[in-house]
Amino acid sequence: MNISRLPLVAKAAALLTVAYILYQIYIQLTIGAKRRAFQREKGTLPVPWLYTLKDRFMGVDVFMENMKALKARNILALGKSRFDLQKVRTYRMVMLGRDVFITIEPENLKTIQAVDFKKWSLGSRRKTAFRPLLGIGIFTSDGADWQHSREMLRPNFARSQVGDLATFERHVSHLVEAIPTDGSTVDLSEMFFRLTMDSATEFLFGESTESLTKGSSEGFSDAFMRSQDFVANNSRWGSWAKLFPANKQWLADQKFVHDFVDYYVQKNMAKRSELLREKSNAEKSGRYIFIDEIVRQTEDPIRIRSELLNILLAGRDTTASLLTNVWDTLAKRPDIWSCLQSEVAKLDGKAPTFEQLKEMKYLKGLLNESLRLYPVVPVNSREALEDTTLPLGGGPDGSAPVFVPKGQVVSWSTYAMHRRRDYYGEDADDFKVERWLDDAETGRKGLRPGWEYLPFNGGARICLVSDSSPVKAIQTDIFKGQQFALTEASYTTVRLCQAFSKIESRNPSPWTESLTLTCVNLHGANVALKL
Repeated sequence: MNISRLPLVAKAAALLTVAYILYQIYIQLTIGAKRRAFQREKGTLPVPWLYTLKDRFMGVDVFMENMKALKARNILALGKSRFDLQKVRTYRMVMLGRDVFITIEPENLKTIQAVDFKKWSLGSRRKTAFRPLLGIGIFTSDGADWQHSREMLRPNFARSQVGDLATFERHVSHLVEAIPTDGSTVDLSEMFFRLTMDSATEFLFGESTESLTKGSSEGFSDAFMRSQDFVANNSRWGSWAKLFPANKQWLADQKFVHDFVDYYVQKNMAKRSELLREKSNAEKSGRYIFIDEIVRQTEDPIRIRSELLNILLAGRDTTASLLTNVWDTLAKRPDIWSCLQSEVAKLDGKAPTFEQLKEMKYLKGLLNESLRLYPVVPVNSREALEDTTLPLGGGPDGSAPVFVPKGQVVSWSTYAMHRRRDYYGEDADDFKVERWLDDAETGRKGLRPGWEYLPFNGGARICLVSDSSPVKAIQTDIFKGQQFALTEASYTTVRLCQAFSKIESRNPSPWTESLTLTCVNLHGANVALKL
């Protein structure tokens, strides 16, 4: 071909084509050769493609199918059905031009989150989507930034009085007072989100929003929830989200959320000199205030705000979502309500201690089962920082290791994994508290799951209060980094059971997913409670 005879545009196109071909040849001879040798050494096999995928270039067909399912509130169920119908545990697909592996293999998740933790990141698209709202914090960063957050926050969690239930008692008493006792319908979900906002802001800022008594939190809750919805949607579009300008509502909500937290940041920064002279605010007042401890460690107001928002998201939304799912179930399952009331009755109406909560086996099984079927973080992903492998998923039967090139995204569905019949039995879709309990008569042991049960993820990212290795910590206590949320959910459930003897469901609809950054029942927990 004589390029000199072609028009200018055609010349440019031809030169670009030639350059691309030469680049691909170079890649195949250099990086490609190394990768092929690496794959031979590790014995990896290709991951099977998603059987419904037709567009392997952009994956527009699967993306549109996902968006339709998201709108219909059944995207989690769709994800599970793909594994069931294809009869694999790992498959490959393309989403808007991005190659993605989807897996529900526990060994793969153990590798990603613990064994080879340093080889994986949150991924550029997730950080780009989350940071405009949450900033650089413990749940939105990798590498040095994440390590800095971890070292800054871990001692504070170790000192925090998650076992001191006095704060919970005050806010739960407000919750009980706000619930009608005349048999009228109340949406406990709305109240749970107010409860967890009140307790989280007191723990974080030293001042509660008192939304249960005031009836609002000055608009913060609504702005925070709408912001999460916007961020979650942007993360699904990835780099294509740049094509959609930020709307006025999002910008207003973002500013409201930041201004709300900045008020407390500036207030506490003003007394930093006084805080530095004290060892701990807990020693002075007997009360632990999270922001004071952070202010002692950094003068960066943006970093302080970011860490507070990161912890607020984890402490408020996960707990409220868990409580909503639990109480929707309790209202629809008189058998579970009766068993739970029998266990709570052993307290003789007294508020439980932290030690007593830990000994309540049925309550723990109830929370575990709710988190199994309705995990509050039902999907997640990581991006490879270097060429690496996963132990399972390759080949027709998924038993071979998988080559994962640098930049490859691996996503997983906790929702689908928690419903695997080979782990949880043929009744895996059924809500059975008993699967977690020991049976003294038959000698049957309750579930003691490992990496196949990850309601809060695993590895280093949940072990803020542990100095153990990520693997040992997760095997010892998967809830270690989530003690605050689980303690609050347990305490709230017990006190409500003590306050009310009867419950009636006012919501005939089945559990329906409402997915933002966390997941909760779309229909809330509409019930009637009686003394």
